[in-house]
Amino acid sequence: MLPLLDNLTKSLTPEGQTDYAKLLTDPFYLHVIATTIGLSLGVTAICLLAGYPVAYYLVRGSGRWSGLIIFLLITPLLTPIIMRSFGWEIILSRAGLLNSILRGAGRIDRPLMLLNGPVAGVIGLVHVQIPFMILSIAAVLQSINPGLEDSARVLGAGRWSTFFHITFPLSLDGVATGAILVFMLTNGSFVTLLLLGGGSLQTLPLLVFQQFNTTQDTTMGAAMSNVLLVIALVCLFLQLRLIRRRGLAS
Repeated sequence: MLPLLDNLTKSLTPEGQTDYAKLLTDPFYLHVIATTIGLSLGVTAICLLAGYPVAYYLVRGSGRWSGLIIFLLITPLLTPIIMRSFGWEIILSRAGLLNSILRGAGRIDRPLMLLNGPVAGVIGLVHVQIPFMILSIAAVLQSINPGLEDSARVLGAGRWSTFFHITFPLSLDGVATGAILVFMLTNGSFVTLLLLGGGSLQTLPLLVFQQFNTTQDTTMGAAMSNVLLVIALVCLFLQLRLIRRRGLAS
């Protein structure tokens, strides 16, 4: 709590108020804020599209393999983020595993330049955040009575119709929780982008890191970190409203 109060105090000085004006009016900083939010939304969408099928299989079709799948999901969270990033560097480098496979299969003539770019940064972020999406959705799917899906099929609904009209609407609480978690965590991430993206994507967390460690402009860094905090608080507010609304609806 004290660091947050210290940041707030620094950012409310006359110099800090000027920094807020820059953040909210200067095209460069507005672009950085838009990039930060856009990246967070993009990673959230990818995690949802890739994670929902895994969550559904985990609950409905994994059987005795469910324990192993959960272990594989949780294991990356127990690994230091720097080790995970270096692992992706080995896979995505010019002489890495991915380029070796593609060249061996004749798909490419020369190595792809994946490191130090947006693609590598997004891949690293999705790898870090997708367990939160999968586990959030799986927890809600677990509470849905499979008999509802069976009844819909008995009444003539197809597999996809059952999913879009029964399963998915009932799992929206898990989708919303996972989306908010992934968005907030991505919104504050900078180590993965720094190591894999090489700074190709300018986001607020990277600028905060630079302000505190490179330029030593702590006032500007405090203002930027407070903007990030406001974005996180907005996400928490939306989640609280969603929970209250769903609670009233039920």
